[in-house]
Order: sequence, then structure tokens, then C-alpha cells
Amino acid sequence: MLHDAVVPNLVERPVPAFVNRRTWTVEWANCDPAGVVFHPRFFEVFDQSTWLLFEAALGVKPQDLNKTFDIIGLPLVDARANIIKPPKFGDIVHVDSQIAEFRRSSFEVEHKLTIDGELAVEGGETRVWAARDKANPERFGAAMIPADVIAKFNVGS
Repeated sequence: MLHDAVVPNLVERPVPAFVNRRTWTVEWANCDPAGVVFHPRFFEVFDQSTWLLFEAALGVKPQDLNKTFDIIGLPLVDARANIIKPPKFGDIVHVDSQIAEFRRSSFEVEHKLTIDGELAVEGGETRVWAARDKANPERFGAAMIPADVIAKFNVGS
């Protein structure tokens, strides 16, 4: 007599989104005279972190994205930051960056900066996948983000 195998009740868990982690040591050049990070520096950290996120997920250096994907870049159209606990000179900051959402031709990047495990700054960027117009190479604009690029980030899985 054949018996059905007993299969444990499996709970389907989503695959976590791809996160790029890096460490940033706050140097004096990043600070105002009080030794606190000057707020525009966070946008530099976000920008660099976005490029490193794409390099880590796609395996393509930032300077090679253009020729690999036939784009002109990932222009920034919006940036925001919420400073909860301002990092200071000498702090070792852990930066976690991930794609929060992909749309047809734009996407949202989230950045979380922590110090000793405590959230210090959270920020976000809206960027566009931009390419030259095939009919008129002098023009460029938003282009559809390829599905294989989106898949590398596990967004919405």
C-alpha cells in the first residue's frame, strides 16, 4: 500500500531585496566647525552608495554601465534626508542601500546610515534610467528599465 509522503507545512518567505553595505568613516573635511557632518555631505554619500549598489548588484563598474546597458546614466531627480542623530567627526557609519521600488523608467533608492547599530540618517533618491533617443542621438530621456536589471535587485519578491 502506498502512502502519501508527509510534507511539512512550508511557509513561503519572500527573497530579501539586495542590499549593499559599506562603511564610511567621518573625516574632518565632512564636518562643519562644530565637528558634525555638514548636511550636503549626506547627498554625496547617497550618490556614491547608489553607484556602489548598482556595481555590486549588476557586476558592472559605474563607468561601464553606459556601454553595457546602452544608457547615458542614472540622473538624480529628487533627493531627501532625515537626520535623526547627526554623525560626528571620527564616527564609523554603516551605510545600507537598496532599491525600494522600480517603475517603468525610474526607481527609488533607500539609504540607512547607522552608528553602533542605531539609525542616524535615513535618505532616499529618485533616479531615472536615461538613454539616447534612437531616432535622434542628440536627445535623451527616460528609457524602460530592462527586466534583467530589475531581477538582480529582488525588489518586490
